[in-house]
Amino acid sequence: MKLDDRTRKLIAVGASVACNCHPCLEYHLGQAQSMGIETDLIEEAIEAGRAVREGAAASMDRLAAQRAGRNGSPRQAACSGPGCC
Repeated sequence: MKLDDRTRKLIAVGASVACNCHPCLEYHLGQAQSMGIETDLIEEAIEAGRAVREGAAASMDRLAAQRAGRNGSPRQAACSGPGCC
């Protein structure tokens, strides 16, 4: 089964937010609006991207603090696999 164009565009909006890419967000947001995708769905995609970005940033902050010798004990990362974020 393939994703439909609307779903793919919403994923692109969320991914743009997650990776802090302003030009990508402008592009994909404009396309989503041109496609007539409902504002509430676009807002959900933005929120999902924000949650991913914030989770990755928090995990990086913990890792950096741990590797720098702060906070004495290692913390559990958000992901479990090697190279995973």
